[in-house]
Amino acid sequence: MSELKRTPLHDLHVELGARMVPFAGYAMPVQYPLGVKKEHEHTRGACGLFDVSHMGQLLLRGPAPAAALETLVPADLLGLPEGMQRYALFTSEEGGILDDLMVVNAGDHLYLVVNAACREQDIAHLREHLPEGHEIEELDRGLLALQGPQTAEVMARLCPAACELVFMQHGKFTLDGIDVWISRSGYTGEDGFEISVAADQSEALARRLLGEPEVEAIGLGARDSLRLEAGLCLYGHDIDTTTTPVEGGLIWAIGKPRRRGGERAGGFPGAERILHQVAEKDHSCKRVGLLGEGRAPVREGAELFSAQDERIGVVTSGGFGPTVGKPVAMGHVAIAHAEVGATVYAEVRGKRLPMTVSKPPFVTPGYYRGK
Repeated sequence: MSELKRTPLHDLHVELGARMVPFAGYAMPVQYPLGVKKEHEHTRGACGLFDVSHMGQLLLRGPAPAAALETLVPADLLGLPEGMQRYALFTSEEGGILDDLMVVNAGDHLYLVVNAACREQDIAHLREHLPEGHEIEELDRGLLALQGPQTAEVMARLCPAACELVFMQHGKFTLDGIDVWISRSGYTGEDGFEISVAADQSEALARRLLGEPEVEAIGLGARDSLRLEAGLCLYGHDIDTTTTPVEGGLIWAIGKPRRRGGERAGGFPGAERILHQVAEKDHSCKRVGLLGEGRAPVREGAELFSAQDERIGVVTSGGFGPTVGKPVAMGHVAIAHAEVGATVYAEVRGKRLPMTVSKPPFVTPGYYRGK
């Protein structure tokens, strides 16, 4: 643990009694004394605070940053209004997914948030392939996620202006005297805010937020069960270099102007294969949601079979969904068995457990899209 990187909140996690574990090269809190299940339930019912400072925060500058980044991702970035955020995917020449990321149009530059485990390779990828005249700045900032149905009540007391944001909108604010960048987004399926703050002010901000009666510190364990119930992909598990955006169930992340017949069709790595799959529906497997029976969780790596004993896929993320009250999972399944309502069988400790193919999310999202 001593060789791992530490976020600006490391000492606070230890003070709060967190169980620290290695994650993406960092020492991170997997849970606090409250416990994973109660942390999950608290976030669904009130408000949870997550340390996500291990994520990579980058600025992309240059003469036309959106057009430049479109050469590496299939998202519509030229159509992204200033002050808005969009989900994007770095794709390979083979059509696989190198990483997923968030992109903010910050006016004369783009603000990117990339996965911690892919941070160094993403920066290298950008620096190698961006058109000349563009540069990447790696930021040393904290990143906190405030999530849950009572989040807006907390934010209304500390930074009322941020409550005007709608889902996937971004802006710069002062929160209790601290300068911050805030987006209305998150990784739990709930309403919430992600707050970027100078590293040396991260602990003061976290303490201020934890001082609010609705807020509890939440670890990586509950973050994973929350995102799974929300049907959100975890890179390196549900999607990776062997998965195209279409196979990963992420067609919506391919901007319409970037598809066949669009005004800026293609122009990103792997476009030929990816756009063929979009247009022709020519792919052999698909990411699906899976709902189990009983209480036994079905974990990542469990093989999936048809009623005829044919191996048809594998579970890529799985566990027990405290909100759903059932085992929930996602997996890659052969197209012939990917219809919603189909029954497949997961092999767990030598037994075949029935699971129903379902369309994620497994909970109703609480994203705030305006009145």
